[in-house]
Amino acid sequence: MAHFSYRILPLATLTLAAPAQATVYLTVEQAQNQMFPRQALTPQFRTLTAEQVAAIRKASGENPLSHNLRAWRAADGGWFIVDEVVGKHEFITYAVSLDGSGAVRDVEILDYREAYGGQVRDPRWRQQFVGKRSGQSLKLGGDIKNVSGATLSCNHITDGVRRVLATYAIVLAHA
Repeated sequence: MAHFSYRILPLATLTLAAPAQATVYLTVEQAQNQMFPRQALTPQFRTLTAEQVAAIRKASGENPLSHNLRAWRAADGGWFIVDEVVGKHEFITYAVSLDGSGAVRDVEILDYREAYGGQVRDPRWRQQFVGKRSGQSLKLGGDIKNVSGATLSCNHITDGVRRVLATYAIVLAHA
C-alpha cells in the first residue's frame, strides 16, 4: 500500500504566484473625454500591413503586439490611440493623445493588471512624455525617469509610447 505525505501539499501552495490585481482606471470613452474634452472623435482603425509593422519595428525598436491599430481622429486634428504593453506578466492598456503635429499631449493608463508597479499612473511620471515626437530619443533612465518598484512597467510603457509615435509617423501622419 502506498503511503502519501500530506505535508507536501502546503509547501506546493506556497510556490504559487500572487494573483494579479486588475484595476480599470478609465474606459476608452472616459479617456477620450478627458484627453479631448468636448471634441468629436472619429474612428480611424487600421490593419497594419507587414511592411508597416517592419517600418514601425525599425523606427521604434519595438514590434507591434497587434496588427490592429485602434486610433481616433479628433476634431482639432489630434489623435487618440489605445495600445497595450506587457508589464511583468499582464497587459497594461494605455492611451496616448497626440496634437495635430504628432507631439504627445497626454498619456493615460486605462487598465492595470499587475500586482505591483501601479505608480506608472502617477501624473508626474506620465507628464515626462508630453511634447515627445517620433524620432526623438525616448529611453527609460535617460529621457524618462524610472519609478522605483515599477521598473518593468515604466520601461514597457516608454517602449510602447515610442512605438505609438513611430506608428503615427508611418501610418497616420498623412491620413
